[in-house]
Amino acid sequence: MSIESQIKELHNELPPTVKLVAVSKFMPVEDILSAYNAGQRFFGENRPQELAAKATELPSDIEWHFIGHLQSNKLKMVVPYASMIESVDSAKLLGEINAFAGKLGKKVDCLIEIHIASEDTKQGFSPEEALSLKVGDYPNIRFRGVMGMATFTDDSQRVRDEFNSLHKVFEQMKERVAEGLSEFDQISMGMSHDYKLAVEEGATIVRIGSSIFGERKRG
Repeated sequence: MSIESQIKELHNELPPTVKLVAVSKFMPVEDILSAYNAGQRFFGENRPQELAAKATELPSDIEWHFIGHLQSNKLKMVVPYASMIESVDSAKLLGEINAFAGKLGKKVDCLIEIHIASEDTKQGFSPEEALSLKVGDYPNIRFRGVMGMATFTDDSQRVRDEFNSLHKVFEQMKERVAEGLSEFDQISMGMSHDYKLAVEEGATIVRIGSSIFGERKRG
């Protein structure tokens, strides 16, 4: 099935409350334009240099989501271009983004990445760390919600439980950390292999790559 057909099928399948982020990492500009021409406007990248290059080359109405591990020395390649940084995985990074955004005179939409998987390789705040955040300490960040990655496994019940745990953290943060912030309304979870479970468990953003573009061309 073509990229255009996959995009249209996903747009028809997903509820109107769920935003599709097409994960375009490693994909050439031509493939991204195929998705764009099918109506897709949200794209996800996980390498700062690649994000910056694509953002300057592709249509300006694309909204780029940064979804990879971000180092402080790469902020200049991400903060000016990303409409949302989904993968804020530590208080240290939160502070660095806040400081850099302040220098640019802008507010940055961010999701707090929560460690929900049983895999040590996954990154993110623990629920306890996330619930101890003080929004007022970061005036240049717009706290929009949470993001998480489930364990890569065929055990669908485990995946469902992990998505459910992320939803619970979101609800706790909305009550205790983001009280009064109406814009704290996003739960990003689910990829090509598990997005249907994620939607059932309350995802508002799904990050789908290989189901749209096929296997990565490199990396």
